[in-house]
Amino acid sequence: MHTVSFPKLGLEFNINPNALQIGSFRITWYGVIIAVGILLAMLMAFRNAKRFGVNADKLVDVVLGGLIGGVVGARLYYVIFSWDQYKDNLSAIWHTWEGGMAIYGGVIGAFLVGMIVARCHKMRVLPVLDLASLGFLIGQGIGRWGNFVNGEAFGCNTDLPWGMTGTRIVSYLSDTDNIATLTSLGVSVDPNAPVHPCFLYESIWCLLGFVLLYLYSKKHRRFDGEIFLMYLGWYGFERMIVEGLRTDSLLIGKIRVSQLLAGLLFVACLIAWLVIRGKIRAAHDDNYLRCYALTEQYQKDEEDYAAYQALRADKEKWKEEKARIRAEKQAKKEAKKEAAKAKKAEAQETQPEESTQPEKVDEPAKTSVSEESETEQQENTNQ
Repeated sequence: MHTVSFPKLGLEFNINPNALQIGSFRITWYGVIIAVGILLAMLMAFRNAKRFGVNADKLVDVVLGGLIGGVVGARLYYVIFSWDQYKDNLSAIWHTWEGGMAIYGGVIGAFLVGMIVARCHKMRVLPVLDLASLGFLIGQGIGRWGNFVNGEAFGCNTDLPWGMTGTRIVSYLSDTDNIATLTSLGVSVDPNAPVHPCFLYESIWCLLGFVLLYLYSKKHRRFDGEIFLMYLGWYGFERMIVEGLRTDSLLIGKIRVSQLLAGLLFVACLIAWLVIRGKIRAAHDDNYLRCYALTEQYQKDEEDYAAYQALRADKEKWKEEKARIRAEKQAKKEAKKEAAKAKKAEAQETQPEESTQPEKVDEPAKTSVSEESETEQQENTNQ
């Protein structure tokens, strides 16, 4: 059991990391939360597979391969950059239920193995990566709460209302080796003061990213692999900032590995996205011009354009031309208004004439009836 609290919010949680324990067999809440995130990500992926042009039956194998690659990659990444912790106790490498899963390693491992499986099934890899990216945002957004249960993924001290503390946090920040590491980075931390809940920041960021990219993918996706690039850039931007707050970062010397990787990833993805979008737009414009050049209007418009460019070169004439164009537009507007007024007035004048027309038609009819009655009376008199 350990405690996690948010002092300024008046919240305190006594957490048992084990959801179920029978003898030496344990199922941890960390594993349960990760599993829930994976399950929801899979449901989303299978439901949207058709929209991305991905075969749902083949996707099953890709997901299974990605899960294996993700778990192995996440653990391997963490162990490599925390080797001092495991070099004297190699059996602890397999204790994944105790935490120690690096998300970057999981992402790399899952994507690599998933791509290999997709290739083996002769699937289009980029749409698979687009779909997987949305799933990763769900999995990461939910999975980060496993860090909350384990009392990890926290930052430096903060006075913000949602600052957190806990028994494991205090123990970690009071460790002399950790204090020395933080001091070498120029970070001074009070173990008994609240710290940034970095797991919460990342959870909110990932779930928000899922909503935005999901909506974007429905109407605005322009090329295969676009959502994948946007996911890497979105997550890289967040991690580049939040990693700077953390006190439990994986380090190479004094360099925060995840922060460096996140920064490079964000810049690379942003450049790649802008370049590809620019090429697509240029290709679209080029195709339009090719079709336009085949029309009869092209020659005339080309001559008009040459005249237009010559006119632009003479600034005085161009000012006069713009004034003339404005005057013509204004005159057209006035003409339209006058025409509308005249039409309205004409409609009002014709309306009374139409209303009196039936009376003029009825009078001759009445006269003819009276004449017929007089004729009948005369005939009767003669008889």
